[in-house]
Amino acid sequence: MRPFRFGLVAAPRGTREQWVATGHRALDRGFGILLAPDGLGLHAPLPALATVAAAVPGLRVGPFVLAAPIRPPQVAAWEGHSMTVLTDGRFEFGIGTGRPDARAEVERVGRSWGSGAQRLEQVRETVAALRVLDGGGHTPVLIAAGGPRALALAAEEADIVTLAAPPATPRAEVARMASLARRGGRDPELSMNVFVVGDEVPAWAARMVGDPAALPDDTLARLRGTPRQMADELLRRRDELGVSYVAVGEAFVETFAPVAELLAGG
Repeated sequence: MRPFRFGLVAAPRGTREQWVATGHRALDRGFGILLAPDGLGLHAPLPALATVAAAVPGLRVGPFVLAAPIRPPQVAAWEGHSMTVLTDGRFEFGIGTGRPDARAEVERVGRSWGSGAQRLEQVRETVAALRVLDGGGHTPVLIAAGGPRALALAAEEADIVTLAAPPATPRAEVARMASLARRGGRDPELSMNVFVVGDEVPAWAARMVGDPAALPDDTLARLRGTPRQMADELLRRRDELGVSYVAVGEAFVETFAPVAELLAGG
């Protein structure tokens, strides 16, 4: 059984000093990797991650996740391989087909959004190009996947699979997704994003998860209770689903830190 890993999802914005402070805070609070979203309203994720990796030794970094249609596969692979070399192997290459609202950003930079199948093929081409550039090395690849075709691709190509389940997805359906991610005898590391940590749901978080009262009691989008109760729930998820890599938004760093401490090394 894999030990737990914790990632802090933080928007790369502001000054260098502010962004590097976010990296130090992540590492100090028990997060082993800093994850940067991909969006035109933020700093470009890879330069931002290179900056924080250079300033915070011991911290791993990765995009969460690159939208495949926004960059030609060879360009994304070139930049990803460069990150692996320049961070001494502390880089994880996260990629997906792009969140639905990313279409406008893709078209804004002069790229085509394409069909779902075309975007999946761009993910495949990018990973293949990265493997060629890596040569004898190996950049860990994270693929965010929700649908059957994306999960099939992740099962073939990914080292890490983020189960991109909507907040109201029943636990049994997430278990089915986890099973699909392991098809073919491979055993990738499984990851999930926890949208809300704690008993209170901020208004901005409610816009992401919907009406909290409408979520199933065993929703995986939320952790609540005492730190011990939250840690026990994550242990349950690892036992039942195989999810050992948990990503949390930067707004909940202090709430989640005691949970990370309880599960450190376990």
